[in-house]
Amino acid sequence: DLLAGAGCDIVFAPAVEEMYPEVQEFEVQPPTGLADILEGSARPGFFTGVCTVVLKLFSIVGPSAAVFGKKDYQQLLMISEMVRQFALPIEIIPAETIRDPSGLALSSRNGYLNEQQRIEAVQLCAALRNIAGEVRSGRSDWRQLEDSAHDLLRSRGWRPDYVAIRRQADLGQAMQGEPMVVLGAARKSRRK
Repeated sequence: DLLAGAGCDIVFAPAVEEMYPEVQEFEVQPPTGLADILEGSARPGFFTGVCTVVLKLFSIVGPSAAVFGKKDYQQLLMISEMVRQFALPIEIIPAETIRDPSGLALSSRNGYLNEQQRIEAVQLCAALRNIAGEVRSGRSDWRQLEDSAHDLLRSRGWRPDYVAIRRQADLGQAMQGEPMVVLGAARKSRRK
């Protein structure tokens, strides 16, 4: 209904059985330099699955363009590079992160959070915005900024997977004067 209201004519929403009618033995192996850092370090093999299923979807649908959100910035870079290297005739369009009024990024993963966790999850966004503001103001002790964000999140009951200031183009180590991005992911700590 929401898509119809936005002018969408067709929806392709396959079931798992349609996408994987048999065991998927061929997989896309993304480059380790990008796939094994940050999200890939926290979730080994994650980008192999992402690239494989996205390439499969692209093969089935044959789109001329695909939109990927900047919220999952590493994934956006991974898919963009896959499309470039495989010479796929697809334009990858980066989309800005959409947030609810509290500042929480809209994500299907928010369904795993209870109401209190949703309220508290805004702290990750606040920590990332704080780091970005500090970097813009000229601070260059980036490791200290990352460590402070880790400490803040831990003090609020979260287990950070990573908080990092990286080069925007390829997520390599950031250098003063080049475009940067601040990334982070955290999970709610389990209480004993």
